Order: sequence, then structure tokens, then C-alpha cells
Amino acid sequence: QVELVESGGGFVQAGGSLRLSCAASGRTFSAYALGWFRLAPGKEREFVAAIAWNAFDTVYTDSVKGRFTISRDAAKNTVYLQMSKLTPEDTAEYYCVAGQTLRKIVVTSTVDYWGQGTQVTVSS
Repeated sequence: QVELVESGGGFVQAGGSLRLSCAASGRTFSAYALGWFRLAPGKEREFVAAIAWNAFDTVYTDSVKGRFTISRDAAKNTVYLQMSKLTPEDTAEYYCVAGQTLRKIVVTSTVDYWGQGTQVTVSS
């Protein structure tokens, strides 16, 4: 199995930046697509971004496109979410995920593993 441990959440003011990290471990880590979802109070869980095992194919939800960047570092077994130009609407619990394919994560929200989440709070 794959275990995901997130870090990097915190409090920032609108317009600021944060970088979330997700350290992954497992026998077949490099074969998984990785991504991020977020959940805000009273709202539905929302897909944010995902990256394929090849580290080149990426997908973003429209609300974060141009502001967030997902990347992965094979040497460190880590996936990152660089967030900039943050707004209060980005406030949520962010979850790292691992899935069989990029398509499964993006299209069907089907994932095999979830991290425990890290809180991001953006104040105005």
C-alpha cells in the first residue's frame, strides 16, 4: 500500500503563497498518479490538481489554473502543490491522493489512498 503524509498548511493573508508537500511511501509509488483535493466547511469535496506518474501530464480545476502548480520529485517520493495569489475562497482542508491513473482521479474522483489532510486558511 501507499502512505501519504502531508505538510505545509497554515495561515496566510490574501495574495500570499504556500507550498504543500506530500511525502509518499510504498512499493509502487512511482507508478501512481498523484493529486490534491480540498474540502471546505459545508461544501462538496473538490478536485484541485493532479499529476501523472510521468511527472509531465497535469490537470487543474479552473478556479486554480494559473495560480497553483503541482509537481513531483521522484528522488524524494514527494508531490507538491505550490499555491500563489491565494484568496479566502481557497480556505479548506487539502488532501493528497494517489490513484491508478490520472484519468481516474480527474474524471471520476476515484483514488486508492488519501492523506490525512492539512489545513489552509486564507484571511482577508
